[in-house]
Amino acid sequence: MATPEKTRRRDPLTLEVIDLIGAVVARYHEEYEEAATQHSLTGAQARLLSLLSLGPLPMRQLARKLRCEPSNVTGIVDRLESRDLVERRPDPSDRRVKLAACTDEGLRVARSLRDSLDFAREPLAGLSDEERVLLRGLLLRMTEARPQA
Repeated sequence: MATPEKTRRRDPLTLEVIDLIGAVVARYHEEYEEAATQHSLTGAQARLLSLLSLGPLPMRQLARKLRCEPSNVTGIVDRLESRDLVERRPDPSDRRVKLAACTDEGLRVARSLRDSLDFAREPLAGLSDEERVLLRGLLLRMTEARPQA
């Protein structure tokens, strides 16, 4: 567990790293929104579609991952379902639970969204395999440092 002294660092290097992380996140979101718009999707719809491209999920779990209310997820799924990008299925382990799942067209759109995100791919291509492994490890440590929702 991090000590209070370590979590409160305000030295110039830490502040610069925080600013750089913020710049990367902002660029990623900007490019993601542009890619979503090209598919006539909102950012929230694109994020939900991207999550579902990894496999079907219960509506409540989608809400937790997107950090929004379940009623919002219902509306997003409704809109994606009307475009035949997502479908609702009964959960095989509990038929009272509905899973949201990508259709074949939804998977194609999710792949296209992911493929259009060149911002991160281009700079990462300039790093060696060892540097990418190191970066991945550091990012994993940072994301695992706090509990996930």
